[in-house]
Amino acid sequence: MLVMPGRRTSTMELLADEAVGRGTAVRAAEELDAVAGPVHWYGGPLAGARLADRCGFALLEPVDDWLADLPEEFTGRRIRSGTVADARALDRPMFVKPPRDKSFPADVYADGSRLPAGLDARTPALFSEVVTFAAEYRLFLLDGRIATASRYAVFGRLDARPLRMDSTDRADRATAAEIAEFVGRLVAVAGHTLPSAVVVDVGQLLDPYRPGHRWAVVEANMAWFSNAYAADPGRVLDVVLRAAGPRERVRPDDLAFVRP
Repeated sequence: MLVMPGRRTSTMELLADEAVGRGTAVRAAEELDAVAGPVHWYGGPLAGARLADRCGFALLEPVDDWLADLPEEFTGRRIRSGTVADARALDRPMFVKPPRDKSFPADVYADGSRLPAGLDARTPALFSEVVTFAAEYRLFLLDGRIATASRYAVFGRLDARPLRMDSTDRADRATAAEIAEFVGRLVAVAGHTLPSAVVVDVGQLLDPYRPGHRWAVVEANMAWFSNAYAADPGRVLDVVLRAAGPRERVRPDDLAFVRP
């Protein structure tokens, strides 16, 4: 059974259609009465946390400090972790975001005083240097390999497009090959620091001191709450089913990534 909110996004609709095509029942969380058989989840973290014990599923996600702990060769910029209290002390422009949820908008803030009012000072936050990504891509990873991928933004504007190694477009094939090579290096160094089913966003980082571009990690996210954009919905579903499925099926190496 695949459970998701009754008010569905476009990604939810795609995954629901794919699940039904495989013979998997799809149920709205608000209408869930009895639970029969293995349950998987796609939806927000708050609702997922409420249902996890009742339905017996585990939610895999990256740890809060994952991006900040990555070597700079993969981030292309200095990143550190802290709290909203630390962010409010910033006296220069900085990109600030919550590590996992959407507790406040991820954005470039001129200084710490520009953060939204009313935030709990203890709320986790990530701060990074302000950089420019020419294009950004969403990668659904399963067992350290790219299951499916999609471009989702160009210079910060939504612009979704499939990304496949077998594309008929030569530029797309070259981009897919570059991303695959970058992810291969990333997994070799830091694969053990990610769950077996996860989303990693990467981008073409423009460097004013070097010609061309270089690849860098934008962030990592939980697969069970990530927009598919133009990725293959069937392969997205494969990753989601692993990332949010029965607790008894969680692999030993994934136990450290189960959301409390």
